[in-house]
Amino acid sequence: MKNIIAEKKIAWEELKKLSDGLVPCIVQDFENGDVLMMAYMNKEAYEATLSTKKMTYYSRSRNELWIKGLTSGHFQYLKELDIDCDNDTLLAKVEQVGAACHTGNRSCFYTKISLDD
Repeated sequence: MKNIIAEKKIAWEELKKLSDGLVPCIVQDFENGDVLMMAYMNKEAYEATLSTKKMTYYSRSRNELWIKGLTSGHFQYLKELDIDCDNDTLLAKVEQVGAACHTGNRSCFYTKISLDD
């Protein structure tokens, strides 16, 4: 099994978008690898994130950009940004300040689905 690590600039135009023009972004804690949340980016959010190193997303419910932490104080500082092999999903590794989830939980993934019959 090969594991080639490459680094290059990826322009927004090179990303494969969903039908609504957005790209999913999985967010992971840079230090411990915990998956914190999943959000979406449009071109403006992607470019703002790269230039400011503060995670910026596109809110589908509010139809606007949002900088994570601007109202809550729970910022996410970009440490590394990866793209999957199909160029259609981003993986942001961040320094998380406070909770990632709007519920106050560290991660949005705090509910386990029972696998019992």
